[in-house]
Amino acid sequence: MAGQHSSGFNPHLPGFKHRILATTLGATMWFFIFYRARKDGAKLLGLKHPWDGHEHDHHGHEAGHEEHH
Repeated sequence: MAGQHSSGFNPHLPGFKHRILATTLGATMWFFIFYRARKDGAKLLGLKHPWDGHEHDHHGHEAGHEEHH
């Protein structure tokens, strides 16, 4: 066959709004992943057991808890 061939699939480039949206969503995803890694990373890697307790101080919680029971 004579004539020009196309070189295959030639998609158009994304628009400015789509690039900004993709960058924003990608950054949000990575910020969330780093946030969860900071909170649960040690548990995920096996350095801390999930049942060892919370990292919060509950000084007044136990005294109030005993009064109800």
